[in-house]
Amino acid sequence: MGDLNRDERLQLMLTIEELRAIDTWRFARRMPSRAAALRELLRRGLAAEGFAEALDGAKSKDFSVTDEGKLLDGD
Repeated sequence: MGDLNRDERLQLMLTIEELRAIDTWRFARRMPSRAAALRELLRRGLAAEGFAEALDGAKSKDFSVTDEGKLLDGD
């Protein structure tokens, strides 16, 4: 993967609780960076089956990583 070229940047705003959850996951798995951890979580999420699809009219605030989010468990 030494020749991997990433040309696109993605900005993501998180709550402190979401960031804490990602950092906890990252450090437990000895991931080298937040970016690497997020890429791995995205890879796992995209490979998962049975995830909830967004309904028409869903807003970004309707999705969260922590318990405060309405769709955390796929509801």
